[in-house]
Amino acid sequence: MNIVVTGASKGIGFETVLALNTDPKNEIVAIARNEEKLRLLKKRSAYPDTISILPFDLERFELYETVLKPKLNDAFEAVDILINNAGVLIKKEFEKQNYQDYDKQFNLNIKAPFALIQLMLPYFNKKAHVLNISSMGGVQGSSKFSGLALYSSSKGALAVLTESIAEEFKDQDIRCNCLALGATQTEMLAEAFPAYKAPVSASEMANYIADFAIKGHYYFNGKILPIALTTP
Repeated sequence: MNIVVTGASKGIGFETVLALNTDPKNEIVAIARNEEKLRLLKKRSAYPDTISILPFDLERFELYETVLKPKLNDAFEAVDILINNAGVLIKKEFEKQNYQDYDKQFNLNIKAPFALIQLMLPYFNKKAHVLNISSMGGVQGSSKFSGLALYSSSKGALAVLTESIAEEFKDQDIRCNCLALGATQTEMLAEAFPAYKAPVSASEMANYIADFAIKGHYYFNGKILPIALTTP
């Protein structure tokens, strides 16, 4: 399968690429800003020749057509799976959040997935799977936490985008699902909640995501699925 994974330089994205790479038939494009960490990912992989690293800042929307698209064209003629994993969390009291915090979180957590899905529409194979990685904080009715108002709102928007895309492209046989992750031990979680120890490691969650990315769209479309034992 031809697979694109964003946010691949650390945490769940890094581990998801490694999990997908256990099958040498998977050709993977790993996207992140940090080229050094992407090279480390390739070095740690079981089949490095099947991983193409693509250093790119997903907030540079003006470069999607002129830079990102040609690089993706060099890697693939068609795409089977897109995993929108890249994201950012800024934990800050609501009254202290500013427009820069808003732009950063909404740019990476919802605008980048929108832009990337739109860019890749002509390249999706039949029964392609768009898998958006959201958070339990973005699920209506779930527990919410102080300092995460903008983060949770952006992840809620990603969940609704998932439902909308699944409906809009069902006649083209493009499937879209969203995994709303609970607490997972990553650098991002440790920075936001330093005293908290999550019950699930990044590699454990990545194994689930990799398996769902390959198989989940045969059973689900347009679904927001909570994947959580607990939340912080």
